[in-house]
Amino acid sequence: MKVEQIYTGCLAQGAYYIESNGEVAIIDPLREVDTYIEKAEASNSKIKYVFETHFHADFVSGHVSLSEKTGAPIVFGPNANPSFEATIATDGQLFELGNVKIKAIHTPGHTMESTCYLLIDENGKEHSLFSGDTLFLGDVGRPDLAQKAADMTMEDLAGILYESLRTKVMTLPNDTIVYPGHGAGSACGKNMSKETVGSIGEQKEQNYALRADMTKEEFVKELTDGLAPPPAYFPMNVAMNKNGYESLETLIEKGNNALSPQDFENAANTTEAIMLDVRHQKDFILGHIPNSIFIGIDGGFAPWVGALIKDVTQPILLITPEGRLDETITRLSRVGFDNVIGYLEGGFEAWKSADKEVDSIETISAEDFAKLKKSEKINVMDVRKDGEFEASHVENAVHTPLSRINEFLESFIKDETSYTHCAGGYRSVIATSILKSRGIHNTVDVLGGFGAIKKTDIAITDFVCPTTL
Repeated sequence: MKVEQIYTGCLAQGAYYIESNGEVAIIDPLREVDTYIEKAEASNSKIKYVFETHFHADFVSGHVSLSEKTGAPIVFGPNANPSFEATIATDGQLFELGNVKIKAIHTPGHTMESTCYLLIDENGKEHSLFSGDTLFLGDVGRPDLAQKAADMTMEDLAGILYESLRTKVMTLPNDTIVYPGHGAGSACGKNMSKETVGSIGEQKEQNYALRADMTKEEFVKELTDGLAPPPAYFPMNVAMNKNGYESLETLIEKGNNALSPQDFENAANTTEAIMLDVRHQKDFILGHIPNSIFIGIDGGFAPWVGALIKDVTQPILLITPEGRLDETITRLSRVGFDNVIGYLEGGFEAWKSADKEVDSIETISAEDFAKLKKSEKINVMDVRKDGEFEASHVENAVHTPLSRINEFLESFIKDETSYTHCAGGYRSVIATSILKSRGIHNTVDVLGGFGAIKKTDIAITDFVCPTTL
């Protein structure tokens, strides 16, 4: 028996490859499915099942493509109603896989179709639980994302999840391995561990939601308290996972539409396409196409695209580093952004060579920023997340979180210059690019972000451990 976690850091997502005696099951695959097929072929095995723990909101799963390419049935848990052919498992149903068995355990609450899959090994031992978004390490799935009846609230779903955890999950042996659907950084929970493999026993001791003496009322209150609004693209991803989608190969073929600088400019002027620049932030700072938006491919790319562009049908024109076009289209497809209509052939260098207008971002070093802050009153804009800001920040800074930057545009529209920073420099450049596209150009990016700022003698608030917030 072989169990492999295939973890994608950009999405903080775990897919799983299970193999026994020439047969393979894949759980919650990514959209680029050839990896799983090649892995099975390398060991002369056949993919027998594609298991889905629920209709995912934060990414587009590869279940449809993988089933089409291999003939393996897609398996969902009870209550699932996909638009395509699938096996809808019953609670407790066993699936034979080589010398092992996989048991579907219906655990509604995160969504009503949410189902965990229990791997029972050759000796009949309850070896591992693939818990999807029902149970994370340190957290459980948020109860406000499900497609639910009009009369069902997130408090109702949280109560259902409480029962699922206590009657289905916490009754498993303490040494049962837990393989979660996500880790730290995912928007599907609020307190996830950076670890990606644990055990039932560890979670009973460490996970706030599995406290033995916790009442349902306490569980519901703690689970629903402080939930940030889900990203706007989540419902669109759910719909794609439920109804199907185009193949990745088709998307790459459509997106490989090379445009000269003039054709690129014409397309930007005559369509409602966003010009998305995915180069490194240092390159974007030095020079970029006016009104283009920066979200670098080497950062938290896909989730930020989803959080900020929001509409998966939005036409996109790409400016990419050389050789990374297909990768960019692939990573956009992971969150359902399938409408790439072309790319700038020759990249930004071709744009400059064509003598097209170029914009740049004004910057300041952390040291010079600290000197300026001490000598005069300036506007400091911190675009980090709530928890980061609350833990410690520059005194008198205005919190303008990147995920909600449009809500804070008026904070930047003033005669005075705004000095913008994040933790290390990636998110502040995203924010500045968005502001500039809105006509707000009086911003200066603090190089190195808060990581560099706190090494200076600038006044910052006392640190508060995030676990006590």
